[in-house]
Amino acid sequence: MNSTLPQQQLGKMIGTIAIIALSLTGVIWLQKSLISPEKKALTPEEYEKQQQLEQIQLNVYKSLPSLGYGNLLADWFYLKFVQYFGDGEARQYTGYPLSPDYFQLVVDNDPRFVDANLRIAVSTSLFAGLPHKSVEFLEESLKHTPPKVTSPVYPPYYLWIYKGVDELLFLGDVEAAKNSNTMAANWADTYPENDRFNSKAVAQRRRQTVKFLEENPDSRAAQIGAWSQILSNANSQEMIEQVLAQIQALGGEVYFDSDGNLRVRVPEWID
Repeated sequence: MNSTLPQQQLGKMIGTIAIIALSLTGVIWLQKSLISPEKKALTPEEYEKQQQLEQIQLNVYKSLPSLGYGNLLADWFYLKFVQYFGDGEARQYTGYPLSPDYFQLVVDNDPRFVDANLRIAVSTSLFAGLPHKSVEFLEESLKHTPPKVTSPVYPPYYLWIYKGVDELLFLGDVEAAKNSNTMAANWADTYPENDRFNSKAVAQRRRQTVKFLEENPDSRAAQIGAWSQILSNANSQEMIEQVLAQIQALGGEVYFDSDGNLRVRVPEWID
């Protein structure tokens, strides 16, 4: 077997999560700029108190009935998430720990809200460092979402694709990732030829991914790369320590360069 194939394929997988994150979060930043005015900067302590209050509010929202207005509530919670995610000053001090709370509220009220669920999934796994929560809510969304729904940006099979990314790159669950990619391929195949999503090509790539995982089940190099991306977004000591523990458990080497910057290296023995 060509020894460079695993590295090339794993590199593509890491690139996949980067592309999804950039494309989805880019839309969030654009929407935030349209719906939220600039806020006055606060002190770190004030940002922390603000987040604590927001956490209390979200917990209250979780206990309220939708009274038949689930779709409207999901829209509202998503817009609140856009404001939360896009508040760069606040996130610099407090991070993104409320992402799964917003994810739960959107999924509970409108599990078929594909575009919103994908965007909050990115924030939950890549920015909050909680990929297991991302997978949990993606699974809940998929229970209620058919292969085809009206979605302006991404078709529903992308829920399976991103779930597979989380399962492989962050959780190391190769069998679950294979199943998610197979389901994504099956759903993509239900779309007509030459549709605007290029679904047939997506289905083919997902099946190629499954074949690759069957031949190369060791995903540690890709996992280390993925957790390194989370490390770059970590802004609390607790989160940094948790991510470093994940990297080291996978065999990654952590060191400081000559400028004192924290670096991560994949050792040669991990192919």
